Amino acid sequence: MDIVRIIAAIVLPPLGVFLQVGIGFHFWLNILLTIFGYVPGIIHAIWVILKK
Repeated sequence: MDIVRIIAAIVLPPLGVFLQVGIGFHFWLNILLTIFGYVPGIIHAIWVILKK
């Protein structure tokens, strides 16, 4: 299942975070990071997925 989340995080970073933690602080932070830059959103999403 982590592979699916990582692929989702690369394609659409907030989706990968949502699949891991749901709607919460990290989800909204990832949306903000993705708006400011696609790469920071991907890095944060992968970090959240691999952290758990």
